[in-house]
Amino acid sequence: MLESSPKDSFLRHALALEYIKLGEQESAQKTFEQLLEDDPNYVGSYYHIAKLMEDLNDKNAAIQWYEKGMEIAKQLNERHAYNELQSAYEELMY
Repeated sequence: MLESSPKDSFLRHALALEYIKLGEQESAQKTFEQLLEDDPNYVGSYYHIAKLMEDLNDKNAAIQWYEKGMEIAKQLNERHAYNELQSAYEELMY
């Protein structure tokens, strides 16, 4: 499916999640980063890349992704996404 729609954000998000399940964190990270570079409004991916960075013990990167995600969610008035990101962010910070 990605061959016919290589920029499909949903498919790329799903692929990154599959990489995580397979333990291929580097591929997941690259996929999320490229997705968010191409489609910064794909809010759901911010939570997952931030969690991935937490799992990789890169707290600073996780914080940056949570903050960017909260900023975008606020701009888009995506309250549910904002609340999820904020909750995970606060849990990481305290």
